[in-house]
Amino acid sequence: MADQHFDLIIIGGGILGTFHAYHALQEGKTVLQLEKDNYPVGATVRNFGQAVPSGMEAEWFEYGARGLEIYQSIQEEYDISVRKNGSVYIASDEDEQTLIHELKAHYDTLGYTAELLSKESIHAKYPSIKASYAKEALYFPQEISVEPGLMIYNLHQYMQSKFETYTLRYNNPVIDCVSKGSGVEVKTSLGITYRAEKAIICNGYEFKLLYPELFSSSGIVISKLQMMRSVPMPEVQLEGNILTGLTIRRYESFEHYCPSFQSIKTPEHYEELKKWGIHILFKKAADNSIIIGDSHIYAEVNQFDQLGFDLDQHVNELMLKEAERIADFNVRDLQSTWAGFYPQHPTHHIVEYDLDNRIHIRTAIGGKGMTASAGYAEQSIRKILS
Repeated sequence: MADQHFDLIIIGGGILGTFHAYHALQEGKTVLQLEKDNYPVGATVRNFGQAVPSGMEAEWFEYGARGLEIYQSIQEEYDISVRKNGSVYIASDEDEQTLIHELKAHYDTLGYTAELLSKESIHAKYPSIKASYAKEALYFPQEISVEPGLMIYNLHQYMQSKFETYTLRYNNPVIDCVSKGSGVEVKTSLGITYRAEKAIICNGYEFKLLYPELFSSSGIVISKLQMMRSVPMPEVQLEGNILTGLTIRRYESFEHYCPSFQSIKTPEHYEELKKWGIHILFKKAADNSIIIGDSHIYAEVNQFDQLGFDLDQHVNELMLKEAERIADFNVRDLQSTWAGFYPQHPTHHIVEYDLDNRIHIRTAIGGKGMTASAGYAEQSIRKILS
């Protein structure tokens, strides 16, 4: 392996790095992908598994919409856990109703299918949502969900079976990546040196391993999210991506495309929830458990450790109380709780550095990774390879 030469080395085994590898393979390139752990354990597997382009703005909506096509084309060949069961935004008051109407008007101009659901239609489609909460909803039938605990592993298996020019190595932490001669040399902690024409670094929030000074000054922040999973509840009818009032008041598509967004007031019962970055999402997993969350607190990249790995029970209690206001099932019958972490930038949708024409950094895609990585990586690879 040490003497083998590749067209491209991808550093990082998560969704962003993997789709960069996928699109390079589609271009006929030889690709080596290196993952530092036994298997991906970062943001790619610690999330809801919702692909919701409807929540994105500008080119990121386009990346998300393209991503839906890519996910489904792969699913036709190999089961990577894609389920086309739609996304729904449930409005709980008049302000939220105004916003979903305005967002529908925007997507109508793009030809992106959006359907308004009446109170009665919500009850028929999602009987586990309380009638006292749901006033109206906006439904996107083309959107999908995946199982984050399965998707990336199945995607790796698919790529290994489909592409003879793909090599994947777990347990290979990269400790150095330098331009040398007409290409790059990548060294791992195992003492192996790999060579390629180009390298792309998609290393999540592990910024201290490579270019620490660059990442220290990048402005990246780390977001910590708390999530919960119920015991299996096959009787609960909540198929698809369930997004609620606080999501309507948070997602960038509503902020950028709804004229009324800046003028709506925050109800008093939302104040503390917004303080902790809480917006309630539900997703029924393949095993019939219900994922509930989430919250957001932030730290600068150099202060990541200050976020801690413990779970704040006060935050969980705030989420559970709001979930009880929304859903008509026992949200407290939980089997697990966990924290997820992802890097993002306060003013940029993603952090991109081109150190030269051979070493490229693409990271901090934030909470858009599951939705937008497939489509974003397609255009990113085209630029890098050109």
